[in-house]
Amino acid sequence: MLDREGFRPNVGIILINARNEVFWGKRIGEHSWQFPQGGIKYGETPEQAMYRELHEEVGLLPEHVRIVGRTRDWLRYEVPDKFIRREIRGHYKGQKQIWFLLRMAARDCDICLRATDHPEFDAWRWSQYWVPLDAVIEFKREVYQMALTELSRFLHRGQRAPLSPYGNHHAGTHGNAGRAGGQRAGRQGPGNAPAASQPSPTLTQPEAPVCVQTRSTDD
Repeated sequence: MLDREGFRPNVGIILINARNEVFWGKRIGEHSWQFPQGGIKYGETPEQAMYRELHEEVGLLPEHVRIVGRTRDWLRYEVPDKFIRREIRGHYKGQKQIWFLLRMAARDCDICLRATDHPEFDAWRWSQYWVPLDAVIEFKREVYQMALTELSRFLHRGQRAPLSPYGNHHAGTHGNAGRAGGQRAGRQGPGNAPAASQPSPTLTQPEAPVCVQTRSTDD
């Protein structure tokens, strides 16, 4: 399901713990890390899609989290052609996303990466709030920056995340872009993306359907 401009409606999830560290997942069979995200199906609201993706990718139920905030507008990024299937090139451009900030209300062991037959991640960790900006593939970085910055205002007083090292894309700058249909990240290739600032944890590959967890943090 694409909009007129070729963007697929999508939700992104920033899951935080009591220390305002973020859930950071390693894509299955790859060396890349990202936040949970997924497409909005026909007839779904963004919130319904968020809860579905949360269960499919992280194994959590609505009662395991609390919605802290969400972005006001769609945030968009374009996907380089090398990552697009040949048959949809020229039609599909990328993703437009509503981002949700969720606070964990469950135990770490409630996270289960094999809640479905098609898992997205094969390892996970808690990372400091801004670490994903250095670790995510480059064409998603600007959207991550906008989402993390806008949603950081919802963090507990006294526990606010430090200022972004990439500058301030505050929610207040959304104005014209929001009225035009959401902010858009520039079209960038991943070739010059910096290496992740944290080492990969030792991966656990359990027999389904047990939970997977790596408890390392970025200190």
